Amino acid sequence: MPDTTPRGLTRLAFGGDYNPEQWPESVWQDDVRLMREAGVTMVSVGIFSWALLEPAPGEYDFGWLDRVLDLLHENGIRVDLGTPTVAPPAWFYRAHPEALPVTADGVRYEFGSRGAICHSNADYRAAAANITTRLAERYGDHPALALWHVHNEYGVPVSACYCDSCAAHFRRWLAAAHGTVEAVNEAWGTAFWGQHYTDLAQINPPRATPTVVNPGQALDYKRFADATIRENFRAERDILHRLSPGVPVTTNFMTALSQCDSIDYWAWGREVDLVTNDHYLITDGRRTHVNLAMAADLTRSVAAGAPWLLLEHSTSGVNWQPRNPAKAPGQMARNSLAHVARGSDGAMFFQWRQSRRGAEKFHSAMLPHGGTETRVWREVVELGASLDSLSLIRGTRTRADVAVLWDWQSWWAQNLQWRPSEDHDPRERADAFYEALYDRHLTVDFAHPESDLSAYPLVVVPALYLMTEAAGNNLREYVENGGTLVVSYFSGIVDEHDAVHEGAYPGPLRETLGLTVEEFSPLLKEQRVRLTGPDGSELTGDVWTEFVVPGAAETVWSYADGLTAGRPAVTRHQLGEGTAWYVSTRLDAHGLDALLGWAAEDARIAPRAELPRDVEVVRRTGESGTFLFAINHTATDAKVPLEAHGTELLTGERAAGRLAVPAGTVRVVRLDG
Repeated sequence: MPDTTPRGLTRLAFGGDYNPEQWPESVWQDDVRLMREAGVTMVSVGIFSWALLEPAPGEYDFGWLDRVLDLLHENGIRVDLGTPTVAPPAWFYRAHPEALPVTADGVRYEFGSRGAICHSNADYRAAAANITTRLAERYGDHPALALWHVHNEYGVPVSACYCDSCAAHFRRWLAAAHGTVEAVNEAWGTAFWGQHYTDLAQINPPRATPTVVNPGQALDYKRFADATIRENFRAERDILHRLSPGVPVTTNFMTALSQCDSIDYWAWGREVDLVTNDHYLITDGRRTHVNLAMAADLTRSVAAGAPWLLLEHSTSGVNWQPRNPAKAPGQMARNSLAHVARGSDGAMFFQWRQSRRGAEKFHSAMLPHGGTETRVWREVVELGASLDSLSLIRGTRTRADVAVLWDWQSWWAQNLQWRPSEDHDPRERADAFYEALYDRHLTVDFAHPESDLSAYPLVVVPALYLMTEAAGNNLREYVENGGTLVVSYFSGIVDEHDAVHEGAYPGPLRETLGLTVEEFSPLLKEQRVRLTGPDGSELTGDVWTEFVVPGAAETVWSYADGLTAGRPAVTRHQLGEGTAWYVSTRLDAHGLDALLGWAAEDARIAPRAELPRDVEVVRRTGESGTFLFAINHTATDAKVPLEAHGTELLTGERAAGRLAVPAGTVRVVRLDG
């Protein structure tokens, strides 16, 4: 098996996508000189270079790439080498126009962007395997090679194609997944609306229909599309493993729920040698550092807790959102080190030198249009020095306090058409619960619903509409064995085929929660309900209510108005050695904090009120020691209590008692002992 760390890299990864093909060779020497000045340790090369490497079918030009890799090696810079299969050349599409994907409405995309690929197309698969083979044969033992980078950001901008090739491939996938057409009929419930099939050959992708397509078919097609893309990754990965043994293979994920919703990253995390991720701040008015922390925690969880690598983020503004503000002074370093705190063994960017042409010429870069006389450049150089001083943390692991359950396939099912309320958004609930835990200064692991949860005193389920019987049994055993569980509404409703579980809602959670739900009662837009507690406290809910029938569960808050007035709104159930909480409405931030406060008491998690809001404290531990990261996202100086003396690695100063963390800065303490 290949190593899981970039070969030959002895420090944290620092650098970015390097696209020398956009510049004359006279610029390359200047590039590597400035890379050394900035402390760059690794760059990503060749990701979009297929048309230059193979300018005509079977004709290859590797000379320029030879010179680039040799130059980088001579200057001590490691290489993350891309297979350029995200962007086939124009000549390829001219010869194989059917390799361009088709939408559900029957429109075939054109060449001229990126990622326009039908992943079922045999000609694309053959051409991708060929260029990958040629690269591996030529560079598999190159001394600069640290990591193979397959494709780029699978799943965006196109995750599914609906052409005839995909239809045939889908039928083969159905045969493997279900066995017979009768099993497909049963899984999809085709008795409804007369959709019964007598032969798999009658089945097409869920193309445009007069009204809602069969939800079981739509869910299976999402699984098929993800699995098909993964097949292509594995094909390239296996070529690289065979021809370039000992060099890890990755592809850059986009785990943030704000960035990609078409990839099952639990499945993908098992396929790569090293989990890597791209993350960009979504400037929608939210606290962007919370989204960043969530994405980093999710990426680490996909990596099963092992160190991972931030392969792309931005030095300042991006160019593809409606409004693209610059990052404030110091924010680039703060963002970078926040990823490192949560498990990344480095911080890399898109891209090294800012492009003068093309769609991303206004996307920030390490070396801006303004050159070295810019704020961004000065901050890049400073960040490189900071990362160099943190080399000891390589290979250590981030310690988490609680777990949040998340399942991409449940998200897919929830987002299909004709659900009780379009205002219920699983991503919004995941964001809200995560933010509430973040504000309680708890570090989060994400977990698959069927995974081992025994290490966590508290497990939170913000949105799990699709729940297998195995997942339900897992949660019951977790609570019975002493865990504390918090479940939000509209969870445990359907099985893996989007069929409602037999009996009353919430299916496999009934026994664990000690209740049933007679009926959903979503609220109208802008409608609110009040909740009252036994101590006279009041909470507010919106979007959703339910007619909850408590069994063994006790009522903690009740609805004070609306159709469900007098009914339980929040319940608590003692089962075995543990406790299960259920909330049947969408609570605001105040309500979530109150709920999680009660649950944290059950879980015996001590409050951390001494830490200011938006000052995060995260720990990484390993053979090289325990490292405390204190990140101050506020405009006010803060102090963070230390449980032991230590050395602050960015300044070299000794630290004890209460660590001073100036406004907008980061401190990293290696604790003694």
